[in-house]
Amino acid sequence: MTAVQKRGVTVMLLVILLLSCAGEQNTAAPVTAQKVTVASSAPVNASADTAIHPDRILVDVLETTYDGKIPQKVEVDASRVAPANGIPLRSGTNSDLHTVFRVKYVAEGVAYLDGGTGAGLKEGMKLEVRDDALPARQGDSASAADPRVVAELEIDGVAETSSVADIRSSKRSVKVGDLAYLSSSDAEALVQERTLSASRRYPAVISFTEGDTLDEEAREEVPRPPLPSVNRARGRIGFDYVDTISHGATSMTSSDLGMAFRGDITRIGGSYWNLSGYWRGRITKTSATSQQTLQDLINRTYHLNMTYDNPNSDFVAGFGRLYLPWASSLDTIDGGYFGKRVSRGTTLGIFGGSTPDPSTWDYSPDRIISGAFINFDGGDYSALHYSSTSGAGVSMVKWQVDRPFIFLEDNISYGRRLALYESAQFDDPKGHPATSSPGAGLARSFFNVRLQPFSRVELNLNHVYFRDIPTFDPTLIGTGLLDKFLFQGFTVGARVEVVKEVWISTNLGRSSRSGDTNSSLNEMFGLTLGQLPWLRLRADAHYARFNSSFGSGSYESVTLSRQVSDRLRIEALMGRQNLNSTVTTNSRSRFVTGSIETSLGPHYYVEGSFTTNRGLLSYEQFMFSLGYRFDSKNHRK
Repeated sequence: MTAVQKRGVTVMLLVILLLSCAGEQNTAAPVTAQKVTVASSAPVNASADTAIHPDRILVDVLETTYDGKIPQKVEVDASRVAPANGIPLRSGTNSDLHTVFRVKYVAEGVAYLDGGTGAGLKEGMKLEVRDDALPARQGDSASAADPRVVAELEIDGVAETSSVADIRSSKRSVKVGDLAYLSSSDAEALVQERTLSASRRYPAVISFTEGDTLDEEAREEVPRPPLPSVNRARGRIGFDYVDTISHGATSMTSSDLGMAFRGDITRIGGSYWNLSGYWRGRITKTSATSQQTLQDLINRTYHLNMTYDNPNSDFVAGFGRLYLPWASSLDTIDGGYFGKRVSRGTTLGIFGGSTPDPSTWDYSPDRIISGAFINFDGGDYSALHYSSTSGAGVSMVKWQVDRPFIFLEDNISYGRRLALYESAQFDDPKGHPATSSPGAGLARSFFNVRLQPFSRVELNLNHVYFRDIPTFDPTLIGTGLLDKFLFQGFTVGARVEVVKEVWISTNLGRSSRSGDTNSSLNEMFGLTLGQLPWLRLRADAHYARFNSSFGSGSYESVTLSRQVSDRLRIEALMGRQNLNSTVTTNSRSRFVTGSIETSLGPHYYVEGSFTTNRGLLSYEQFMFSLGYRFDSKNHRK
């Protein structure tokens, strides 16, 4: 029995109905306030007052039952709104429903939303991601026929305050910060469910004369089935056979056996540990030692990690190949972090590991970094949000101290319209016999301001500074993975969707390296076609010319891809680069790489790829993969 059934409750409900309809009526007749008092030891039937002209107001009593009778209708004048005694009136259609959700993280094929069962989301519900310059309002919904819809999501797993959705179809990539609107049919079903439910949840508009029964009633814990997100495991695992034919003074062929894994496993064993990411590498060698290839370098830029984040715990942790979540400007590490939430919005922690990623500025296969940090985070991603991280650490090469460093990283954003990012690192590098130490000071810094005045226009202003010569692998320049390091000084850029699914982008600036007598022009241009006519291919082309502290040069690249069907995907990347630099003799290269993937039944897949490179490093590489896809949700079904 509920508390209402245990004893009589006197319920005082004061509602003054005045609805505003600007411009329709200038005169108003008095409106009578209705006072309803119910005293009963039996279940109390909630009543609702509905205004015929022009909107409606719903008033409900918590912990009550609904007798199914038609609510009383009261004629009112709609010229004004006059709430009395601080009692809120909710008017307008569905304004109390949570129907708009923000995308807070995107992985391959899935998007994570900032709403869950607490907002009414259920597995199977559909949402539409919409490009709209107008501010979103809770209660809005979207139809797939709306031309502003750019992607469709389907809820796949739901927790109390978050959910994961499959990206079913998209005209462009779903991004963090996008807004997903509940589909019209699901929004209507949610309205009906809340209207007809026997015990509805609304903001309290009543007062109890004998105390708050919700606080006084002792509630028993009711066992519930696990959430769909618990123990959800999906991904794929496969084995690679790789043949590499190297050309040069002496040609050689090498054969290797490799392995690939891609996974997204949430709430492992009912815990708050999660596994996500991608890894591909070689596990055996069956012939002559092979040289480092472009595909080998790209494989080392992927992340695979396990993280622990329990909303009911003060501790957070992660290990694997990952960024420090609060300071992505630090190098990728093969290691881990551990932190404690010392207060609301404040996290204190430590980190450490080796630096395997060849696309980082300070790359060295023998380098290890470790340190401590503190992060302050607050605000709301739909409005003003901030995150500020600072810390100190030490960088070692072969376990010998190379340089101590201090780092700072700050993010400030306002909705999707404005974002500011800043990071800096101060250090004191150790000198060498050939090179003396430059002394303590600012080693590198990034500054970026991004403004999106309209849904199709994005503007940015950047400043990049480096004191030291980089040690990243310049072979990756043509892939675009090193774009953020190519320009120094100030640059301005823009990205515009000129027509539907056609984007152009550019970055222009003057380099400002120390020691330069004259500044030089840096420029980058890009063109993206969401779908080429007739061929139905997605195309992406880039050209860049740069003059930086490590050298000068240019590169061009083109990427083509097509999802032919649910079972077949093809992709190709081609490019060339020219680099004049003292840090490498690999001054020129041309490459083409392509892949095709198809499914064998519901679980197995086959993938084949080919890469050819010409330059100082000349080789062909062939790869064949056979693997297995898994999804625990389908298994349960």
